[in-house]
Amino acid sequence: MPERNDEFLFDQVTIHVHAGDGGNGATSFRREAYVPYGGPNGGSGGRGGDVYLRVNKRLNTLLPFRHKKHFQAQKGKNGSGKDQNGAYGADEFIDVPPGTVVRDADTREQLADLLQAGQELLIAQGGRGGRGNAAFTSSTNRAPRFSEKGERGQTRRLYLELKLLADIGIIGKPNAGKSTFLAAVTAARPKIADYPFTTLIPNLGVADIDERSVILADIPGLIQGAHDGAGLGDRFLKHIERTRVLIHLLDGAAENPRADFDAINAELEAYNPALARKPQIVGWNKMDLPDAQKHFQKLKTQLAKRAIQALPLSAATGQGVRELLRGAIALLDALPPEAASAETDAMPVFRPAPDEDVFTVEREGKVGDARIFRVRGIKAERVAQMTNWDQPEGVQRTHRVFQALGVNAALRAAGAQEGDYVRIGDIELEWGEGIA
Repeated sequence: MPERNDEFLFDQVTIHVHAGDGGNGATSFRREAYVPYGGPNGGSGGRGGDVYLRVNKRLNTLLPFRHKKHFQAQKGKNGSGKDQNGAYGADEFIDVPPGTVVRDADTREQLADLLQAGQELLIAQGGRGGRGNAAFTSSTNRAPRFSEKGERGQTRRLYLELKLLADIGIIGKPNAGKSTFLAAVTAARPKIADYPFTTLIPNLGVADIDERSVILADIPGLIQGAHDGAGLGDRFLKHIERTRVLIHLLDGAAENPRADFDAINAELEAYNPALARKPQIVGWNKMDLPDAQKHFQKLKTQLAKRAIQALPLSAATGQGVRELLRGAIALLDALPPEAASAETDAMPVFRPAPDEDVFTVEREGKVGDARIFRVRGIKAERVAQMTNWDQPEGVQRTHRVFQALGVNAALRAAGAQEGDYVRIGDIELEWGEGIA
């Protein structure tokens, strides 16, 4: 799904998120008068901040991401002596509009469908803080002289796609008067002009009528071939999927409004047959013009045979706009609850946690006569990354962990010999007795 010109990034964007790294643990010992052998008191580092997506009902496009696509949570603070643990890093919250579908940008796997205002989704976890040397004290090691580095925070590329949530969608050919109608019944102030394709992004508005409120979406004008992307139609049609009722505005002064009606419905059917089955009410617009008045009764009779109601209006003067809105609300109220899109119950996708002890070993080329082996595994890579390789005791502990996981035995079985190299994450080691 490649992104198009930045001018139209209202409904899709790729962002980069980086959770906070964990703080480093400290290696420290008590230094007090008359206490010649003070014990270890190095504190642990703080956990890095997480990254969350949060639904903000005040947003209705992804345009805020045009200028900011990289997000970073705060790093955890390092531990220090006197058993002082580092502070946790602050979480990062990224606001998105209701109706945002979240996918992994590399695999396109859907991660969540965010619909409810205030809903939050943990999308990248902060790294755990490295343990200070006080945490490694045991009956066999009273004075450990090593600590851990903080774990790196999770980094992800996310593809966000917006599908607007609205009770009523306003559809029609370009310049049919959709934006004028929306402005007439809501407080929305869309761009309005007397030429086609004035509206390039959907507009949302809230209409208050007869002691109730409904959300309306003005869908940019559709033309023939819209389902194949003509005039960005494929981008606009998807926003109709989450509306429950359609107001189909026709330009009553156009050359052939009935043909326009049939053409739009053909595009709905071609894109997704479910769209063509949505309840519709037709608004015969521009009744302030003689040509529109002349042909209304004929079309009204034709549509009545198909059980579709048509009402006259002039969005420019306000004549009939509230009557049309009431007709659309009547269709909305007639729908049973189960007729709402099943997507409204969609929740984030959760999966069982992987087995962190599992790892693989594979050959990865040569450097001169030395072969290179790659170890992949959650725990093995984490241990290698958090080890302070400048501290001999910490290196020895890592060897013991690898031995317990079976990494050493797997490398021997794969043919690793003295002088070969082992890569674990971004750490490269020379193979010796165990891993040297």
